[in-house]
Amino acid sequence: MDSIYLFVAAGAVVAGFVQGLSGFAFGMVSMSIWAWVLEPRLAAVLAVFGALTGQVIAAVTVRRGFDLPRLLPFALGGLAGVPLGVWVLPHLDVAVFKAVLGTLLVLWCPAMLMSAGLPRIERGGRLADAVVGMAGGVMGGIGGFTGVLPTLWCTLRGWPKDQQRAVIQNFNLAMLAVTMGSYLATGIVTASHLPFFGIVVLAVLVPVLLGARLYVGISEERFRQIVLGLLTASGVALLASSVPVLARRLL
Repeated sequence: MDSIYLFVAAGAVVAGFVQGLSGFAFGMVSMSIWAWVLEPRLAAVLAVFGALTGQVIAAVTVRRGFDLPRLLPFALGGLAGVPLGVWVLPHLDVAVFKAVLGTLLVLWCPAMLMSAGLPRIERGGRLADAVVGMAGGVMGGIGGFTGVLPTLWCTLRGWPKDQQRAVIQNFNLAMLAVTMGSYLATGIVTASHLPFFGIVVLAVLVPVLLGARLYVGISEERFRQIVLGLLTASGVALLASSVPVLARRLL
């Protein structure tokens, strides 16, 4: 059990730093580590809790480019999507869970790396933003992945760094709060999770603050290349562990 606690702490430290620096991606980073040893429901609960904790710290530390009218469509769509994700969570299969997460990493991260050369998406307006927000809410209910699709969408919109961070950071904060509330209300969170919560809180505090401090001066493009490259490798590893299992079931 001690080794599991250390594994949880390590995932929270790495994910907390990335979240503090970028304003998103706690769930993606932590789950790419935790999915190897934790059962899906526990990993999902810890990802949501850790992301919410880190997001509160980051939102207080970095406050730039806030635009309520731009945020609202994402937030309203996300509120509709979270309950769907929470409903799906108890029905997850471990191998399928890893395969889906790995596929998501392998597809999303290279897309983000190439997005600088893609044309900006200017159509769709607030309705398209709300649809993307709803998709983010569904993924948040599943395991705290609220920022994945909205981050890609904001990047494809061509919004400035501070404006994009403000939307994603506050969207994540709202969705994660709703998701955690749903987990508590539906009994997904149990007393056995409390020791893990304590470890996550202690593990994310300093890394989030360090990441937020570095955000102002670091090159966003260079940071994005490093993080997305590592996440892509994590996705490949998860697929390598899950695809053979799924293949044997089909034989």
